[in-house]
Order: sequence, then structure tokens, then C-alpha cells
Amino acid sequence: MSRGYWQSLKRDLEAPIEARGFGTGWFAGFFAIVLAMAGLCFVAALRWPEWFAMPELAKLRDMQGFRPFVHLTLLGAYALALLSLLLRPRKALGGTELVLALAASILGGAAVQPRETHDWGVFFGVDFFAVNMIATGLMFAPIERIFPHLAKQRLFRTEWREDLFYYLVSSMLVQFITFLALAPSSYVNTHFGWLDHTRSAVGSLPWQVQFLLAMILTDLAQYWFHRLFHRVPFLWGFHAVHHSAKAMDWLAGARMHFVEIVLLRGVTSLPLLTLGFAPSVMQAYVGMVYVYASLVHANLRGDFNVLGKFVVVPRFHHWHHAIEAEGVDKNFAIHFPILDRLFGTHYFPDSQWPTGYGVPESVPNGYLAQMKYPFVRQQG
Repeated sequence: MSRGYWQSLKRDLEAPIEARGFGTGWFAGFFAIVLAMAGLCFVAALRWPEWFAMPELAKLRDMQGFRPFVHLTLLGAYALALLSLLLRPRKALGGTELVLALAASILGGAAVQPRETHDWGVFFGVDFFAVNMIATGLMFAPIERIFPHLAKQRLFRTEWREDLFYYLVSSMLVQFITFLALAPSSYVNTHFGWLDHTRSAVGSLPWQVQFLLAMILTDLAQYWFHRLFHRVPFLWGFHAVHHSAKAMDWLAGARMHFVEIVLLRGVTSLPLLTLGFAPSVMQAYVGMVYVYASLVHANLRGDFNVLGKFVVVPRFHHWHHAIEAEGVDKNFAIHFPILDRLFGTHYFPDSQWPTGYGVPESVPNGYLAQMKYPFVRQQG
């Protein structure tokens, strides 16, 4: 596709708020592209399950209603794309959605059958990306519009493409990331047999107690991990990528260097996988964290002066990303602010929000440049 086409698509997606009113076709175009992308991912996962599907989601794909759901998703994409083409003077948005939906249909649509492939034992989780995008995006995008902290911040704000690409890559590489992240806990389980009594004791606790204990232990581990990445100059180069986002919304949390993702998940998995927590507790915790990470980065109003003393709320974490000196190296906790109080890193002034976000250094734009940044960064 020509550079002119991509520029036209970019202008259409980043149209000013005044040009996004009801009847302009912008919302039809936006939801059409979400449905078309999700439909294409689902069809690819059904057609080449060995390459593009997570084994853990096999039960979802085999459900009786899944293929009708995929069919309705593609029909909805077609209908909304045509509506956008009719209503909008610019056709790049609607045309893109039609191409995505047509590609999914050409691949076989909802009736697609698996094709034999050479299974290398490696897969790319496009179905995981689609499920995440639908579940998280359609959850937070509307509530950020209804209850925004910054009402003028657009859905397709500056740098949204980079953050969506981070979201895609971390979803597609979920197998590789998980393999690396589980290595420490696998080693502990193999070589530390003296933990067997601890595992039995933890496994015998009530489910609710296990879940709360999992939150406390992972938060304690992540607090010191997080603080270490702020204090060690070389490690800060990786974390600076996450902090380089100049706007906060549900998608900003996805911007994280590959190395930090692996190390963070490795640290998080240690208490969960080595201390005998029930599998259902671990699954519930992981699901909660996916939503919670989007929540604390979200562009949502609400000071929560009282609630924020007990659990991390968006304003608390926004101060962690603040450009102001008062917020630098503060608020490392993921769930419980009491950790920051205990260790002297708490900052949560009543009803005050940061005036901006980012880092004082020049982190480059673009996924590949940011992946390289920690290794070429000049340490101060």
C-alpha cells in the first residue's frame, strides 16, 4: 500500500473530536476495524491452530457457539464498514475494514477448517490477542469516554500505534515469554524439596485466603523488582521505555520492553508456582492482573482519596508516571500502597493529579528503536 494511503488512514483514525460526532461514521469505522481485526485473528487461529492459536484456548475455539460468534463478528464488521463508507467523506477507514473482513472471508470465514501444517511446537497467539483486545478494549475504551480524567484526550492519542503494537507482540509471543518466565520457578520446584511442607500448608488454606496471600506476596516481590529497575541505571534503560508514554490510558500499560516483561513475569510467577497455590487461584490472579494493569493506567477520573490509601487506584499510579519531581521514584506498589508507606516511597496528595507524563531523557519512537534503546543509552 502507498504511503499516501497510510497517511490518509492515520488522519482518519486521529480525526479531531469535532469530526467524530454521531452520524459522521467515525464510530462505525472504529468498531468495524476492531471487529475485522478480531475476526481475522480468529479465522487464522481456526485455520492454522498449530501456528496461531494458544492450546489453553482450545476449549473456547471448540465451543458450539464460537463459530457462529466469529460469523457474527465478520458480519458486524462488514455492516459497520459499509456504514462508515457511506457516511464519511474519507474512505480509508472503511476501506481498510473491508479489506480485513474480506481477507478473513477468503481464508474461510467461520466455516474454515484446520489445515495441516508442519508443527514445530511453536505458536503465535493471535487468538489471545483478539480475546484480549475485545475483552479489555471494549471494556475500557467506552468507560474512558464516559468518565475521562482528561476529556480532551482522544481515543487514538499520540503514540497509540506503538502501544497497540506492543499489545500485539506480547500476545503473539506469549509462549516464548511464558517459557522464559517460568524457568526460575521450574528450577526452584526441582531443587528445593524442603518447600514441600510450605506447599501443603498453603494449598490447604481457603480459596479466598490463598487469593489474598497471592496478591500480597506478588506485590511484595514486584515492589522491590520495580524499585530496582528505577535505581540501577542499566535496568532503568528498560523501564524508561514503559515510562516514555506521554499519555495515560488503558493501552499505555502494554508499552514494556521485552526483557522487562520476561523478568517481571518470572518474579511474579515465583510465589505463585513454588508455594503451592491452587491452579484456580493462579488463574484468577492472572486474569485479575490483566484487567487491573489496564485500570491503573486508564484515563479515568475519580480522586479516590480514601480508597487510594488501601488499594492502588489510577491516580496513585498516574503519580508514578508523573513528569513532576514529586512523583519521581514514588508509588512502586502494584496493589497495596501500604508497601510504599512502609518503605518511604509514598506520594498521594489529596485530589491532585500530575500535569504531565513521561521521562526527561529522549527515548526514541518506534518499537524496534525502543527495544534497542537500553543497550545504546548513554547512562548518566
